[in-house]
Order: sequence, then structure tokens, then C-alpha cells
Amino acid sequence: MDYDRKSAVSSFYGGRRSVDALNNDFPPPGSPGRTRADSASSFYGADRASRVNAFEGATPTAGYNRGSYFDAGRKEPVNFKSGLDEEAQAESAWDVYADFNNAGPRYSTAFGIADNGYRQVPSPTPYSHDGAAYAKLSTPSVGVEEPATPGNVEMVTVPALGPEWKADELRNMSKKVKREEKMEEVATKWKQWKRGQRGLCGKWFTRRFLAWFIFGLCAAIALVLVFTVPRVPGFSVNSLQPLAPATKPFNESIPVEFSRAPANFSFPGEMQLQADTGGNFLPLTFNNIHGTIYDLQTTRQVAQGDTGKLTVPAKQFPIVTLPLNFSYVATNDSDQTWSNWYNGCRNKGAYADNKRPSVQFRLILDMHIAGLIGKRSTSTDVTDADCPIELPLNSV
Repeated sequence: MDYDRKSAVSSFYGGRRSVDALNNDFPPPGSPGRTRADSASSFYGADRASRVNAFEGATPTAGYNRGSYFDAGRKEPVNFKSGLDEEAQAESAWDVYADFNNAGPRYSTAFGIADNGYRQVPSPTPYSHDGAAYAKLSTPSVGVEEPATPGNVEMVTVPALGPEWKADELRNMSKKVKREEKMEEVATKWKQWKRGQRGLCGKWFTRRFLAWFIFGLCAAIALVLVFTVPRVPGFSVNSLQPLAPATKPFNESIPVEFSRAPANFSFPGEMQLQADTGGNFLPLTFNNIHGTIYDLQTTRQVAQGDTGKLTVPAKQFPIVTLPLNFSYVATNDSDQTWSNWYNGCRNKGAYADNKRPSVQFRLILDMHIAGLIGKRSTSTDVTDADCPIELPLNSV
């Protein structure tokens, strides 16, 4: 049974007897030694034993008598009605929440407050920093402005907290679940894009648009590369004078020397190369051109040189000068490489026909072109070339 449907009389349900020590130890006057049993008020009739005397050997009953209550307790007749009548009567007579929710008469007088009405909360009034009150924002009557005086503030009941978070709700708030949801959303969008249902950047960047865009981008890049990527030029050697004497200041830094013991030679020289830049649309820049000369008969290296950084115009035939440093060391003068270059560089008067033998060599060019990765190489063989120097008649 609900608590509010029970009888207001606790002794009706066999409740605990009075714990008043005075009533238990000292019986009321007129009945020394035993408590008076009011049989007329017994619930079970006058012939039944009273429930207030436990020493007569009779079974206690649930009857009602005046000895069942304190003197200061409830003395009005008990109305035995249905539970609904008791509930309605209790609600109309007593409200235990009346002192807390301002919904009824106040019964507590602990703080000197006992009224039967509801106290109206005054409208909130702003205050300045110096304590002066401003005009009220809202007034109870139209056209009448009441002074802003602070009054008693109503205690509003704070709503109870909501239910605790569930395990699945706490899990959905974790970073792991949010990351998984984000990945699922990305996967769903990717599938929709592959099916042509949506675009990557709105509705325009669809799969078909991406294909055309990539095609156009590749065409544009190819067109740009056609005009900007440098082409490797071709080189040709001057057939009339492949090797030429060195000019200043290069000829001043390397002395001319031929020796038999030990067998070696050293002298400067130059080579005139004609470049073909007809395949380039922009000027061609060389970071460096390194040339190496090998004897054609013995394949021994006899000279090398570098041009350094230089720029040549496009769609022309510019002349590139390659400075060379001829240098070789052998064991003795019987070395074939030393003999070939010594005979080709001797004085013309040392020969009966006044004609020196030609030198034969292979030229290898290593080109480092700006805009191209790595180096590009080319080579050529020269079989009829004059030595760039001429030794005196009295030379060894």
C-alpha cells in the first residue's frame, strides 16, 4: 500500500506503543496498579480485552482507546473511511511541502513567518556601482512606475539533475568513436563519388569533371614543357683547325714543356666547337662543359678542360671555346703515347718535307645543362689535327 493511502493512526496497524516513560511507569489516577481499559472505544467491542494492558494474559488487540495516545496528541474521533477519503482529507488538511514550495499556508513558525499566501517576487532591478537603483524594467500596472526597492527574493526550486550517462553514450563521446565515425563518413563520401553521385568540391568536381580536368592539365603541362624544357644541342669540330693555340690568360698559367727523362709533356691549347641550338625555344644555359681528349691509338688520356657556366642563344650556331690542358707522364721516351705527341708537336724544319705528322685523338664532352637532371655526353673522333704548339729546332 502507498504511504499516502495508509491510515493516519499508527496503532491501527499494530504500531509501536507509546514510549512515554511517565505514562508507562505511573498509571493514571483512579486505577492504581493497572491501566484503565476503555472497552467502549475498542474496535473489537466491549467484551474483548484491551490492548493497552499486556499483563492480564489476554492477547492485545488493535482497539482504540485514550490510553493509546499521548495527552498532547490527537484526541478527535477517528473517521474510518476508504483510502481515497483519507487521502483527500489528508491533502486538504495538511501539506508537508507547504513550507518549501510556497504553494499553500505556512505552518512553520521557526523564523517568525506564518502566513497563508504566496509572496510575489519583485521584478529584477539593475543597480549601479554606487548603489543607486535605476528605473524598473517592468511594472505591474500600465502607466504607473513603482520605485525600485529591493525586497524579499523568492526561493525557486532547483530542478533535479538528469539521469546518469549510459555506457553507450559515454562511448559515443570518446575520441575513438568520433574518429571511426569520421572515417565511415569519408568512406561513404568516397563511394558516392566513385558512383558519380556527388563531387569532391561541391557538386561540380565529379568523377567525369576530374577526368577532363586531368586531361586538360596534362595537355597544358605538355605544352609548357615543349617550350621550356631545354634540348641537348649538337656540337661539331672545326675541320680546318680542330686544335688552336691557347690565348691569354690561359696560356700564361700553363708552361710549355717536353722532356725525355722522365718522359712527359705539358702545354695549353684550345678547341673551337660549334653548337646547334635550333631545337630550343629559350636561351640554353650550361652549368659546365667538361672535355676529355684520349689518344686514338693508345686510348690514354692526354688532355682535359672545362668551360664553366655559360649561356648560348636559342635557334643559332654559337661558337663555344673549350680550353684544354695537355699533360702526360710516361716511364721513358719509348712510350707510344709520348712519341705520337712529341712527333706531332716538333718543329717543321726537323722534317724533310717541312710537314709535321697529324695527331689523332677522341674528344668526349660531358654537358651539365640547367633544367635537365644528370649529365649529357657526346663524343667525336679527330684523325687529322695539327698540334697547337710548335717546338723549337734545338728541342730534345
